[in-house]
Amino acid sequence: MSGLLALLDDVAAIAKVAAASVDDVAAAAAKAGAKAAGVVIDDAAVTPKYVTGFRPERELPIIWRIALGSMRNKLLVLLPVLLALEAFLPVAITPLLMLGGAYLCFEGAEKLFHALFPHGEAAEADHAAGNETQLEEVKVAGAIKTDFILSAEIMTIALSVIDSPDFWMKAVVLAVVGALITVAVYGAVALIVKMDDIGLHMAATGRIGVTRAFGRGLVKGMPVLLGVLSVVGTAAMLWVGGNIVVHGLEVTHLWAWPYETIHHIATSVASAVSQAAGLVQWLVTAALDGVVGLIVGTLLIPVATRGIAPLWRLVSGKKGSAH
Repeated sequence: MSGLLALLDDVAAIAKVAAASVDDVAAAAAKAGAKAAGVVIDDAAVTPKYVTGFRPERELPIIWRIALGSMRNKLLVLLPVLLALEAFLPVAITPLLMLGGAYLCFEGAEKLFHALFPHGEAAEADHAAGNETQLEEVKVAGAIKTDFILSAEIMTIALSVIDSPDFWMKAVVLAVVGALITVAVYGAVALIVKMDDIGLHMAATGRIGVTRAFGRGLVKGMPVLLGVLSVVGTAAMLWVGGNIVVHGLEVTHLWAWPYETIHHIATSVASAVSQAAGLVQWLVTAALDGVVGLIVGTLLIPVATRGIAPLWRLVSGKKGSAH
C-alpha cells in the first residue's frame, strides 16, 4: 500500500512539473508572439496579393500551399538553424537577418518601380496569363520566398524574448509560436480573399434586407480592400526591411548614425504630441525606416538585375528574373 501511495505521489509530482512546463510554454509563446506582432501584421498584408487574378476555386488551394511552405520555413528550417546559430555562432544571426532585410527592401522597391513603370511587368503578365499553372507556381514560390524572410524575423524576435536557458524549452516555444502565427496569418488571409464569396452568398440568401445589403457591401468593398492591402504589403516590405537593416547596422556597430538619427527625430516629434506620443513615435520610426528601405532597395535593383540575376542564370543554367 505504501508503495502505491509513493507511486501516486511521484505521478502527482510529475503532473505538477508538466503543468508548470505547459504554463511556462504558453506564457513564453504569448510574450514572443506579442513582440513579433508588427512583423505578423506585415506578413498578413503581403500575402493576399499572391492570389490576386486567379480563379476563385484556386484561391484557397494556393493559400494552403503557401501556408504549408511557411510552416516548413519556420519549423523545419528556421527553428533548427536559429537554435544552432544561437548555440554555436550567435554573431552570425544579425548579418543573416540584414541580408534578408536587404532582400525585402529590394522586393518592395522593385514592386514600386514596376507600379510606376509597368511595361516590363505587363509583358511578363501577358506571357504568364496563357499558362495559369505556371503563373501559380511562380506566385507560390515568390510568396514562400518572401515568407521565409518575414518568418526569419518573427522567429528571431521570438527567440530573443525567451528567458529560459533550457534548449528544449526554447525549441518548444519557437515551434508553438511558429505554428500559431502561421495558422493565424493564413487563416486571416483566407478569410480576406474569400470575403467577396461570403458577401455574394449573404446577398443572395440573406433573409433580411440588412444582411443582403451587408453582403453587397462586402462584394463592392473587397477590390478596394485588396488594393489597399497590396499597397500596405509593399510598404511593409520597405518598412520591415529598412528596420532590419538600420537595427542591424546599429547592433553590429558598423554604422549607428541611421538608427540614432531616426530615433532622435521620432522622439522629438513624439514629444510634441504628449497624448499619443507612443503611436506618433512608432509611425515616424516606421516611415523613416521605410524611406531607408526604399533607398536600399532602389540601390539593389541594378545590382540584382544586372549582376546577381545574370550570374545566377549562368551558374544554374536557368532563365528567369531577379527573383
